[in-house]
Amino acid sequence: MTSASKIGGTSTYGTCMLSPFTLPRSLFTLKTVALTDGHTDPHSAKTAICVMRYRPELVVAVLDRQHAGRTAKELFGVGAGVPVVGRLSDVPDAEALLIGVAPPGGQLPEGWRPIVREAIERGMTILSGMHEFLGDDPELSTLAAEQGATLVDLRKNDEHEVATGGQGFRPDCLRIHTVASDCSSGKMVAAVELARGLRTSGVDAAFVATGQTGMIVAGGGVAIDRVAADFTAGAAERLVLANQHHEAIVVEGQGSLFHPRYSGVTLSLLHGVRPHAMIMVHPMGRTEVHNMPGVKLPTLERTIELYETAAGLMHPSRLIGVAVSGVGYSEAEVAAECDRLEQSLNLPATDPVCHGPGKLVAAVRGLHAG
Repeated sequence: MTSASKIGGTSTYGTCMLSPFTLPRSLFTLKTVALTDGHTDPHSAKTAICVMRYRPELVVAVLDRQHAGRTAKELFGVGAGVPVVGRLSDVPDAEALLIGVAPPGGQLPEGWRPIVREAIERGMTILSGMHEFLGDDPELSTLAAEQGATLVDLRKNDEHEVATGGQGFRPDCLRIHTVASDCSSGKMVAAVELARGLRTSGVDAAFVATGQTGMIVAGGGVAIDRVAADFTAGAAERLVLANQHHEAIVVEGQGSLFHPRYSGVTLSLLHGVRPHAMIMVHPMGRTEVHNMPGVKLPTLERTIELYETAAGLMHPSRLIGVAVSGVGYSEAEVAAECDRLEQSLNLPATDPVCHGPGKLVAAVRGLHAG
């Protein structure tokens, strides 16, 4: 079984602190079970869903006791051929357990603790993107040391760099950043799809991850929301510097300027990345801040205006397209919303999952050509 010394640079009691930029390749050879266990909506299960969509070779099963016997495709719309099991023992050759949800507050659901313990007792690698670090849990870390298991806390990092003011940025590397009016809108998905579309069109482009799920998809990055506030913009700058050998980079956004809990990290990313252009991610039908009933979202026109103003404090930037997130809507409804936005905003709009990122790719290529 994989040891801590093979997975990360610093290990204590079977845990590891990951490199902020590149995850060990050995993580991506492990037969992984994604733990969702009752969390099947696209917001709470977004880690499992995105890993199955963009790293399909990793996940060999989903553990969900309420839906055992079904398939991941039935539950999530992704993961063709991936079975849903009710016990970890149903996958005897599993090597890793992925905490596949993003629970409120980032805490391990208490009912999941026995499952995590069982995985540790089997000597497995536990991949967690929660704010609560498994490696800091005395019981779990001690058990991991005894069993030779590895606890990988994807959000744990040692970023302590100050901002450099954009010094060293290559002017011929196009920096694109996904933003949104709200959190949990699909900024990572839009960034991945855009970067893939650009590569398909012949542009040397890279997806740059700033969150725990994106780090698995990209094979590296940094969970920007766990960097101390004074160093967040600096960490974003270092991500740019580490990836700007490409013609274009698409940097995953986090949070929203309009969400009271997450606006700080959103602004720090804007100022650290200094994007040439932004893609607005628009969750269809949402009028209030996620998980904050009564807090109204601004109009898209006002949202665009404020993002361009905030980004422009550090570097001229403009909104060049809208990525519609049409989860829960029919294809016809999504198409109608895209048409409406194109007419009202005079910007290309598409759902990059339903209809492909072609319009957004064209918008970026227009900048690239210029």
